[in-house]
Amino acid sequence: MTSWVPELQGREGPLYRAIADALAADIEAGRLAPGTRLPTHRELAEKVGVTVGTVTRAYAEAERRGLIGGEVGRGTYVRHLATPRPQDSPGPVPPADDTQIELGLNWPATPEGDPATEALRRTLEALQRSPELSELLAYQPHAGLLSHREAGAEWVSRFGLTVPADQVVVCSGGQHAMEVVFKAHARPGDTVLTEALTYPGLKTLASQHHLRLQGVAMDAQGLVPEALEAACRGGAKLLYCVPNLQNPTGAVMSAERRERLAAIIRAQGLTLIEDDVHGLLLEDRPPPLCALVPESGYFIAGISKLLAPGLRLGYLAAPRRGIERLAESAGLAARMTPPLTAEICARWIREGTADELVKRRRQEALERLALAREVLGEAALRSVRGPAYHLWMELPAHWRSEAFSAQARRNGVSVTASEVFAVGPAVAPGAVRVCLGAPRTQALLRKGLQRLRDTLTGGPAPLATIV
Repeated sequence: MTSWVPELQGREGPLYRAIADALAADIEAGRLAPGTRLPTHRELAEKVGVTVGTVTRAYAEAERRGLIGGEVGRGTYVRHLATPRPQDSPGPVPPADDTQIELGLNWPATPEGDPATEALRRTLEALQRSPELSELLAYQPHAGLLSHREAGAEWVSRFGLTVPADQVVVCSGGQHAMEVVFKAHARPGDTVLTEALTYPGLKTLASQHHLRLQGVAMDAQGLVPEALEAACRGGAKLLYCVPNLQNPTGAVMSAERRERLAAIIRAQGLTLIEDDVHGLLLEDRPPPLCALVPESGYFIAGISKLLAPGLRLGYLAAPRRGIERLAESAGLAARMTPPLTAEICARWIREGTADELVKRRRQEALERLALAREVLGEAALRSVRGPAYHLWMELPAHWRSEAFSAQARRNGVSVTASEVFAVGPAVAPGAVRVCLGAPRTQALLRKGLQRLRDTLTGGPAPLATIV
């Protein structure tokens, strides 16, 4: 373990960000080599003279940028060929020019003239005349206003799950919903099962809550039932998974696979957290896993990826027996979800605006996938199972994932290496996630895909001479 201490003099902004910036600078300068084990949260807090919470936030920020990685109980390490950039997190809007084309951020495609803007303008104008406007400025119940929970139940039904409004908690996005479930059902040291390749935000949340993540083997449909059953022998009681358009692989579970997994969930007494972040992009989709295990399933129906990221809203549908604990957890995490945002989403759901926006998002996703197929060829889209904002591109044997990601960045296009998604000590596959939504125009996307194709065909850069 290194005795690294960040140099904070002259750095502005919050302390946690200054520590993350210092870490990035030392990695870039070569003062911290790949594979270096960093001090524990408590050790670094004592050295710097800050709280353990500040160091936890700093390490989470560094992991979000792709600088470091680790698992509870194993330590935190500097990543190989780390590139300091955000992963799936809110940040600056990608540049509109072509200096560095962003295909690493998994954002919905919102081109110029996006109808969500006009829809928001109409809704805000209507709200000015609403007699209930003042109510939106008051404190609300932790789980949300009844009318907003009713809209949430209606939205959840679009995914194929029927629940009453009093089993819905209004959350500030899917990430908040995940945290609410963890606060209610997990304790430090607990093991959470998930796909062997999973959403990086889950890894960050698990680290912050001191939970152990255990990856479960996957195939083209996602979780492998036999592997899940074997993983349960270690005593895990929580399972997080994404059955539709899984992030990062794009896998979609068949109805038969879901039935087999549901039987294991019931037999093993697992608590299921099902995240259907992209599900409505699929017109023909099997019923949610939670519909098969309603007594133990927690279903996250997001808004951000389907309507507009800036709304930051999601609905958490839960078994009746757990709803009070969830409401309390939601209150502890954020006191309440902003009621103005919840009202906008509720109106869009009731008026049909949300359905129209989903159709537009689906059509844009299909057009961008067709563009990717044209530029990259069918081989690069083998994993695609439907309209999605991302694809999982397997690399030729002579490419390592992080090396390809670094070379692509030097060529002016950003993608995400598989190591960012890998859970546990298993070797990450030779693949990268390519996101199609961040470029504002399809012309800019085409240029980024062409750079990606050229990186593939150009091969790895030769190693420098060793003397």
